[in-house]
Amino acid sequence: MTGVPLAELPQSSVQDVARARDVAARAQRDWVKVPVRERAKILLCYHDLLWKRQDEVLDLIQLETGKSRWHAFQEVASNTMNMRYYGLRAGRILNPARRYGLLPWLTHVMEVRAPIGVVGLISPWNYPFDAGLSDAAPALVAGNAVLHKPDNQGALSVLWGRRLMEEAGLPPDLYQVVLGDGPTIGGAVIDNADYVCFTGSTKIGSHVGEQAGRRIIGCTLELGGKNPMLILDDADPAVAASGAVRDCFTSAGQVCGSSERIYVHDKVYERFVDELLVRVRRMTLGVGLGYGPDMGSLISQRQLETVASHVDDAVSKGATVLTGGRHRPDIGPFYFEPTVLSGVTPDMTCFATETFGPVVSLYRVHSIEEAIRLANTSTYGLSASVWGSRRRAQAVARRLRAGTVNINEIFGVSHGSVDSPMGGMKQSGVGRRHGIEGLLRFTEAQTIATQRVMQLEPPIDVGYDVLARAYTAACRLFKMIGRR
Repeated sequence: MTGVPLAELPQSSVQDVARARDVAARAQRDWVKVPVRERAKILLCYHDLLWKRQDEVLDLIQLETGKSRWHAFQEVASNTMNMRYYGLRAGRILNPARRYGLLPWLTHVMEVRAPIGVVGLISPWNYPFDAGLSDAAPALVAGNAVLHKPDNQGALSVLWGRRLMEEAGLPPDLYQVVLGDGPTIGGAVIDNADYVCFTGSTKIGSHVGEQAGRRIIGCTLELGGKNPMLILDDADPAVAASGAVRDCFTSAGQVCGSSERIYVHDKVYERFVDELLVRVRRMTLGVGLGYGPDMGSLISQRQLETVASHVDDAVSKGATVLTGGRHRPDIGPFYFEPTVLSGVTPDMTCFATETFGPVVSLYRVHSIEEAIRLANTSTYGLSASVWGSRRRAQAVARRLRAGTVNINEIFGVSHGSVDSPMGGMKQSGVGRRHGIEGLLRFTEAQTIATQRVMQLEPPIDVGYDVLARAYTAACRLFKMIGRR
């Protein structure tokens, strides 16, 4: 927020990671014996404690990331919803499930779910509290231990959340936090985990997946995005423009689900641009721990340089800055104005590369088909939004190659719907968080089949040819009576 050092963090060694893994594994052997409902009660207790003590972590999130307090609050709100969801539903999701057996009435089959062991979490700096703790919750309630490496730039809020989980009743050794650089300590986490959950860039995610693959362990990867917003010809320009401001500039655009490309139908283009620019120009930037400023700071000098270089490159090649485009050191060291560009072409860096900052490009399109085609050209497929009449927008949404698509609202509506899976297509990731999938990914499915009355081999005096004919006749009978 201010550029002044906030804290000194002890950095882990590779040996520290191995020791933390051993401690977590020992604790997990006792944890798996705890009934799911008892584990879930800890999440519900944490949920209640977090609402009561939210101001503590809101301060930490703001100080670490520089985001506005409202955007920090969104992390807390998302985390509480996620905790309550798994606290209430984990028991039902993890219950043994009856499956159809080979022989009706004679074969009894159950699917049971067993924890994987030690889950390695590698979480990002942009949403340090929500992205880290919201993945820990399903891993823990499923019966696993957690070995967590948050980014150093978001470690304080993660450590606060881990301590709050302990206060809620979580065994202290079960959740281990290690700190350090990505290649060394992040790599050590992958080497010591039984499953890996990574949130970050596509470039790093590919290395995480490769390393996990060499160990034959599973992984979930939520990676980058160059998300499109589509404004159809029957959209309300004012409503769409209001949504675009929230979509593109939440947390200074440092959100995996934010839109960086807006495709606007020619019929409403001029009105939309006018409405958008009015709203962007009256946004307030500011420093402080209270509610007020519309947008906060970028995370670091490195991120500031990335954003500024994307804007400078676009301008040097002919793009127009409709508003914004400037570094604001008068407010804080890493503040950058919310920026709207037009005339962005494929030779510009920001055309296809994720900026991850408060920069969005506008594109005029002449048909819905053109908008869909351009939206789907990206190698990414994390999130998208469509603005227009409900039925037409829903039809367009089904044709977009994105893991989540929001109709007449921004990414928050899908992210907050925690009963539904969230994740990316194409190079935006593998696997899903949230919902049933977000919990079952941390388990191994086991089938237990019990054969009753008769065995599958023929009686002593019956040949295999007779048995084959009997099975064939049985299958025909089951079909006739509608037995599935």
